[in-house]
Amino acid sequence: MTTPQAGGGRAGQPLLEITGLAVRFGPVRAVDGVSLRLAGGPFGLGLVGESGSGKSTIGRAVLRLVDVAGGQIRFEGKDVAALRGPALKDYRRAAQIVFQDPDNSLDPRMRVGASVSEPLVAHRVVARRLAAGRARELLAEVGLDPAFADRYPHQLSGGQRQRVAIARALSVQPRLLVLDEPTSAIDVRAQARILALIARLRAERNLAYLLITHNLGIVTELCEQTAVLYLGRVVESGPTSELLNTPAHPYTQALRSAVPEIDIAARRARLVLPGEPPDAASPPPGCVFHPRCPLAVDRCRSEVPALRAVRPTRLVACHRAEEVLAGATAGAERSSE
Repeated sequence: MTTPQAGGGRAGQPLLEITGLAVRFGPVRAVDGVSLRLAGGPFGLGLVGESGSGKSTIGRAVLRLVDVAGGQIRFEGKDVAALRGPALKDYRRAAQIVFQDPDNSLDPRMRVGASVSEPLVAHRVVARRLAAGRARELLAEVGLDPAFADRYPHQLSGGQRQRVAIARALSVQPRLLVLDEPTSAIDVRAQARILALIARLRAERNLAYLLITHNLGIVTELCEQTAVLYLGRVVESGPTSELLNTPAHPYTQALRSAVPEIDIAARRARLVLPGEPPDAASPPPGCVFHPRCPLAVDRCRSEVPALRAVRPTRLVACHRAEEVLAGATAGAERSSE
């Protein structure tokens, strides 16, 4: 029987398919056997989890920014690791990244217009003589005054710099975006504008994206599918609304309980997990979550749970997933906040 993969949900060949991905940094297992599928746009797959769960490393592996120790990444059916020459350049154009901090992608010595027009020329999207004009059009598309093309990055606010980074990424007309915590480094008002911008552009540009975040509220707004990661592994995945409304893994329960509810009647008791994630260089035996899991039993301490289908569109790596779905609640320390 074929089980659904995280991020699936549409018939036909996925735009991006990750199978058994492994990434190592020395002894550290940053990503440990992750499989994901991302449909063509407009479509969003959210990757959520605590810091150190492997979210950003997966995004960088997709863009070939880190070395892969195992597994395979395929884009439109082609092995990304095997791409060379013109095929690799085509992929660099088709798949772009927006970093958490726009200063990672904007050269402080270059004017904004030059930063946006640089990839236009490099990928021959437009003739060099037309690049400056197109850069101004792109700035307008992301809600900035085209006159900002003459400014340097330090003359813009954090939210404005992030819009420039998005304009730069969109300049080459990508089909896939990796959005790595695109709002965490900016203030709340700017965050709302960036999220509205992403929602608008995904429809207008027919974009597919991996949205890497620790904020479940963001994936609720922007992602059809969500995968929850813990210590480099997917512990749960499925349609975003279903996953957040009825978590099937104790770790997802704890993440979900941290999301504020406006409706008092819908508020849930906060579940505070004890301790910190274990050392990724020496993960615990059995389920890697068991040292922090209030529902752990002897089987959890000795047997690695398989990522399995518990519903037609839900995958969970938990021996007690059915009990969790039936109403078992992780009895972690309750927060009074």
